[in-house]
Amino acid sequence: MVAALGKDYSWDFRNYHWYIPYAFLNGRMDANIAVAHQATYYNPFLDIPFYILATHLHAWMALGILGLLQGANIVPLYAIARSILRVENGRVVAAALSLLCMTGSLTIHLAGTTYYDNVMSVLILSGLAVIIVYRRQLQSGTLLEGAAIAGFSGLLVGSAVGLKLPEAPFALGFAVSLLIIPGDWPHRTTRFLAGAAGGAGGLAVFAGIWMIKMAHLTGNPLFPYFNEYFRSPLALHASYRDLRFIPRHLDVQLLFPLLFSIDWRVADDLPFQDIRVGVAYILIVVTPLLRITAPKRACPIIDPPAAWALIGFSAIAYLAWLKVFAIYRYILLLEILAPILIAAAISQWPFSRRVQLVLTGSLLLVCVATMKTSVSGRMPVTDPYVQVAVPPIAHPDHTMILMTGIEPMGYLAPSLPPQIPIIRIDGWMIQPGDGSELTREARKRVVAFHGDLFALFKGAEIVRSRDSLRAYGLAMEPSACRNIVSNLGGPYEFCPVIRISSPAS
Repeated sequence: MVAALGKDYSWDFRNYHWYIPYAFLNGRMDANIAVAHQATYYNPFLDIPFYILATHLHAWMALGILGLLQGANIVPLYAIARSILRVENGRVVAAALSLLCMTGSLTIHLAGTTYYDNVMSVLILSGLAVIIVYRRQLQSGTLLEGAAIAGFSGLLVGSAVGLKLPEAPFALGFAVSLLIIPGDWPHRTTRFLAGAAGGAGGLAVFAGIWMIKMAHLTGNPLFPYFNEYFRSPLALHASYRDLRFIPRHLDVQLLFPLLFSIDWRVADDLPFQDIRVGVAYILIVVTPLLRITAPKRACPIIDPPAAWALIGFSAIAYLAWLKVFAIYRYILLLEILAPILIAAAISQWPFSRRVQLVLTGSLLLVCVATMKTSVSGRMPVTDPYVQVAVPPIAHPDHTMILMTGIEPMGYLAPSLPPQIPIIRIDGWMIQPGDGSELTREARKRVVAFHGDLFALFKGAEIVRSRDSLRAYGLAMEPSACRNIVSNLGGPYEFCPVIRISSPAS
């Protein structure tokens, strides 16, 4: 299916998903500067597998493998549903429920893309499935058995966080779910510590080397993020995070899931229309109140300890996400898990099993009926995956390219002669007058270079490009500009640059 949808040519793909694995595998980290803005310094390990697939296989094959991996979410979803349901024909109901989990608006939109939120969800859901399926062993088995189960599941969750740090809120939710599962304090403490150790191990395996490298090179293991605390001289003392969507007022915070269910622009740049997270939010808020004020029912449709573990996992992860990110794509896992969460919440209400089933089924049907999705941002599946036509460069061994503007152009770099250094002198990460050490390094490199200089930019940003070059004592020769054309964007202006004065300090 993903091959039929087409190639992803999103802003992020053109900016860094194709560039950072290339730069890492080809030793370009030191040769280039800020090519992909802040993302230049992201951990590349998550992007390497698809880059290798797409550069060595047909495009449709690479996409097919990616789609197969993303579709694997259904395996832990089914394991969770099959383990917690207390209904007749449990396998059939679990299969239907897990299929519904895969029908979310953004879940469909991201199929075959390289955002990887729907790949990391496989690891986290698998870790969650392990502790749900083996919850009785965690509750009353031997301490060693519980430690092994929690440690392995924690390793899966920690690996996801190591590969993509925005998954960190789910690690907090996972920790809380280990505490919520019933058991005496020796069992709870042992499995919590084992889960934490496993999570730390997964984080160390997939992010430890990169964090050490970034700390050594920049002074900030998360460079450039949270630099107001790490204070690396290479960047400004700022967070560099995308704070556009974080709600500041209490009323908006309380209503946030309802607001983004009505208008996706509240929480993301990617279009979606789906109410399932909003519905789950309302039910999870109401459920504890009903449990306190109404008598319990003896036959819920979902095992109560499992239901509360899932609810606790989701609630804590959501609250952490709301504080740090509030970007809907980063809680795609909650969209995927929402049908199970809806069933889990309703199962704890003081209704008969029949009423629980009817209410759950009705709400899920409403969610699916009102959902709309988009598969925009795709291109035909052609080979090679990225196609870039670069005009002849007379002296590639004595050439430097200067990128300007905010346009994502990192994906062009692998198609340029490998001996050419690429320096972004203007963009989201650095600007000519920002005073950062990274900008000073860029100036130093440009001043010391003796050879042919070219500016690379999107035509709509020509004024910004001229201003940036002028700050470096440079000017382009517009009459000699040529185009770089690709199958994923552009055309891009490729203009010779001459020195006109000493660069501004």
